[in-house]
Amino acid sequence: MKFNRYKRELSAAIAYAVLLIVVGVIAPSFFSGANLRDLALNNASVLLVSIGMTMIILIGQIDISVGSQFAVASVAAGALAKAGVPILVLLPCLILIGAAMGAVNGALVGWLRLPSIIVTLAMLVAWRDALRWTTGGEWVQDLPANFQWFGLGQSLGQWLIVIASLAVLIFFAWTLRNLSAGRAIYAVGSDAEAARLAGIEPRHVTFTVFVLMGALVGVAALLNAVRFSTVPSNAGVGLELKAVAAVVVGGTVITGGRGRLVGTLIGVALLGTIGPALTFVGINPFWEKAIQGGIILAALASDFLLGRVERMRVARQTA
Repeated sequence: MKFNRYKRELSAAIAYAVLLIVVGVIAPSFFSGANLRDLALNNASVLLVSIGMTMIILIGQIDISVGSQFAVASVAAGALAKAGVPILVLLPCLILIGAAMGAVNGALVGWLRLPSIIVTLAMLVAWRDALRWTTGGEWVQDLPANFQWFGLGQSLGQWLIVIASLAVLIFFAWTLRNLSAGRAIYAVGSDAEAARLAGIEPRHVTFTVFVLMGALVGVAALLNAVRFSTVPSNAGVGLELKAVAAVVVGGTVITGGRGRLVGTLIGVALLGTIGPALTFVGINPFWEKAIQGGIILAALASDFLLGRVERMRVARQTA
């Protein structure tokens, strides 16, 4: 029974273990401390966005505007730092900015009941074009000295980013498992009408989840921006695809209602390791997208087949 509950997460974990074993045999230098540190840093922001995307997909929605939100929040972080906003104040500022962008999606999807794919596609273009018009495509430069790594130095700053990302993961995993708010997310994704009859307001849950998505994007953008001495205005390109892929590969059902953040963590690790692994074993890294696509298709096919088997089992029991 335990195996059945976690079979999708276990499948992703096994695939990841096989990848690590193969790379370890061919290129043991892949496991150097510096490379593992870079892997963790490069995927910390993806993990944060994927946490929010997991909750979005759990309620049966999608948000493909997160890459553009990430760019807006990144530029806002640099602009606020240049304007003299203290480093400690940047985090709540970025949370508010991200939450505000998420609230736009949440209001349109949750309260006006517009299709999330259409709404977030429109906002993907709107935020990106608005940012391009505002900045003229220029990067944010001449940042204050204490902006990079929060003024803590590279070594301590790197640890802070990784630990903060994992702490957020643990917090939301605990919330989804133990609090009524987490159970409401699963209930809305499983059957919104049944959730409503049970006293849960699906529109409120949807709005709140989109706000949380935006807030997590704001945090991710700040933690990523402080790694560099300049902030690019084109940050976050393709981030939405990485997040959705990690969530699906990690076992969250695309139609909502089922999934766990531990699977999302495995999905982020698996997809984030493929590119560097190809480089270390001497394979053209241009194969990365093709391999990731194959893994995503395999995950979706697995969802379909498992769902079909479950429906057949239920049909036999009720016959």
